[in-house]
Amino acid sequence: MSIQRVNTSTSGKLRRLFAATIVTIVGLTTAQCEEFPSRTIKMVVPYAPGGTADVVARVLAQHMQVFLKQPVIIENRPGAGSAIGARMVAAAEPDGYTILMGNLATFAIVPAVMKTPGYDPVTSFVPLVQTSVIDTVLVARPDFPANTIKELIDYARANPGKLSFGSAGFGHSSHLIGEMFKSEAGIDMVHVPYRNGPEMSQAIIGGQVQIAFTDLGASLNLIREKQLKGIAVMNDKRLPQFPDIPTTVEAGFPNLVNRNWSAAVVPANTPSHVTGKLIDAINKGLADPELQKTLASIGAEARPGTSEELAALIAAEYKKWSEAAKRFSVRTD
Repeated sequence: MSIQRVNTSTSGKLRRLFAATIVTIVGLTTAQCEEFPSRTIKMVVPYAPGGTADVVARVLAQHMQVFLKQPVIIENRPGAGSAIGARMVAAAEPDGYTILMGNLATFAIVPAVMKTPGYDPVTSFVPLVQTSVIDTVLVARPDFPANTIKELIDYARANPGKLSFGSAGFGHSSHLIGEMFKSEAGIDMVHVPYRNGPEMSQAIIGGQVQIAFTDLGASLNLIREKQLKGIAVMNDKRLPQFPDIPTTVEAGFPNLVNRNWSAAVVPANTPSHVTGKLIDAINKGLADPELQKTLASIGAEARPGTSEELAALIAAEYKKWSEAAKRFSVRTD
């Protein structure tokens, strides 16, 4: 009988301990959900200040901190075509306090062309939201003899080996798009890589190269100021800013469509209650008319959405540009 009483007493203590443990775990989980964010959030931009991704990050951060009630600061980590910043975020703690604001190059082109990028665009991150989209424009000097894609192709065929196109670097999107155009148009062009987009634009203005494929953010003011002219928009719709510039689809090249985009992600294994709050704050910010007006001023459009939509976009773009890099033998160390 004494043994039975000891067992009953021990069993009761175990039940009370188990119940207390469950209450503690539930309490901690609830507290963790309510606590985020409890300190400053860092948004890493893998480029130098001033580019489209940087502008999007800065205006979005201002709105996000209103909804999250915590500061959201920008940290620029340029280098290796955006791979340095992407690696940093991929290796960060998956707690929601480090966000990567990358773009098409970060999530598709760099990992497609770089031998060892140091991250996987599909598995290293949890997608949040595709934040913006911006068109790609084929530009030339105002005195370049061709004003349409047809005239450009005719010029290239009449002057073999004399047409050159600039890019913002070997393996950059402006390089691969140029290779795609060469293939689709059946013409020969000489590729001249530069260190960055502004240097490439100045090379066209200065006459070192004849044409280039740039995003609208880089060429918008140069076209307005008549330092460059737009030959075609790589889309099926004309630009509201320049309705006279025809599209590549109109010119008979439906495969020559490309829009650059930016997107926010966090490290893989970030908890869903954390990503949910970040997604909500980002989408609320992107819905703000003032933010949309700021993006429109650089030629970009706000693009609120879901994590699932961004995951599908990254997977599709990574596949597309991996195939292009292999097809045109574009590979970097």
